[in-house]
Amino acid sequence: LASGKELLLNGQLLKHLGITLAETFASFFLVTAVSLFTAILLWWNNTLSEILEPYFVILNSLPKSAMAPIFIDGLATIIVTAISVAIFGSILNLFTSFMSTDPDKLKLIRTLHGSQADCLTKVILPMNLPTILSILKVDIGLCLIGVVIGEFLAAKEGLGYLIIYGSQVFKMDWVMLSIVLLCLIAAFLYGVLNRLEKHFRNF
Repeated sequence: LASGKELLLNGQLLKHLGITLAETFASFFLVTAVSLFTAILLWWNNTLSEILEPYFVILNSLPKSAMAPIFIDGLATIIVTAISVAIFGSILNLFTSFMSTDPDKLKLIRTLHGSQADCLTKVILPMNLPTILSILKVDIGLCLIGVVIGEFLAAKEGLGYLIIYGSQVFKMDWVMLSIVLLCLIAAFLYGVLNRLEKHFRNF
């Protein structure tokens, strides 16, 4: 307990916490942007979706922790690992949701001579906004997991590194403190996105 308190007082704990949060947010925003873009692209082009969807299913089923050592290069490993944990499932879930949108509404837009872009902006995205937010709630947790896995393998800073280092030098209070902080981070991020989802559902 004493060494954990010392870690807090000398500012090292806040430094590790900030690094983990920054990596989590960076990977989350990348996952969100790439997932949405790719899902829209697959929905837009049937031929492309038929070609790529099986590959996304295969990639989503691969153990991401086993893939991480391939990318050992400091920060790149952490970000790539975090993205790989969340992105394939996110793309598949978004694409499935887009394809399940009420076909009658899309038919109405096309009957009124609307374009594919009109279908996207007036039906697909608005109707799937609650689903998108639900998927993002899952993605933020997966990104945090991916960041910690990456820090286990290739970091010299961050809560994941602190857990590994603390276990190696028998400072179990560092380990427990880091785990508690990760639980609090996950709960906070989930709560923020959950509130955002409720706001849009009631909007």
